[in-house]
Amino acid sequence: METFLTKMQKRYTVKKYNSEGKLSNEIKEQLKSILHLSPSSINSQPWKFTFVEDSKAKSEFAEASYFNKEKINDSQLLVVFQVLKNAEDFEKQIEGNLPEGSIEYYNKMIKPHGEDYTKSWMSHQVYLALGVLLSACAQMEIDSTPMEGIEIAKYDAILNNEKYTTLFAVAIGVRDENDFNQPKLKAKSRLNFEEILDVI
Repeated sequence: METFLTKMQKRYTVKKYNSEGKLSNEIKEQLKSILHLSPSSINSQPWKFTFVEDSKAKSEFAEASYFNKEKINDSQLLVVFQVLKNAEDFEKQIEGNLPEGSIEYYNKMIKPHGEDYTKSWMSHQVYLALGVLLSACAQMEIDSTPMEGIEIAKYDAILNNEKYTTLFAVAIGVRDENDFNQPKLKAKSRLNFEEILDVI
């Protein structure tokens, strides 16, 4: 049985998908549940995830995705990650959903730093969910491509959701067997352990 480490060694950012590939509904439902279980500071959950499965809708997002257009069109699923736009909506959300201690933490440790700091902090929580999704895909041997190379304003216009703004998206599907970026054709490139890891 392969370990999680082995599967992470095999995962990579897919550059070309097989448009004929298939993702089962069971897999899609599992990914939804996994994102739903993602951790966030004080369980804040300032996010929204949109699963785009319809090919026509997917192509609309693809047109607003620069050099990621082909990846999105050929993938089987696009997941758009969004964050609440403003602190007021976030405060309304946590009021009835978080315990007093968590709200107190927000009011004393986050809010006093101002709106920009709060928005940045909320965005950080969404990136935690991205890490969970990419790790889950690796464990489940599903191919994925995280993308910040998208036109945020156009994504927001397509989604027509006034309370949230897009941060990034992930294409998910089945890699093309000739994808040049896969580890068997192109070795993974990482900094040396000594440069990025300390033990105290």
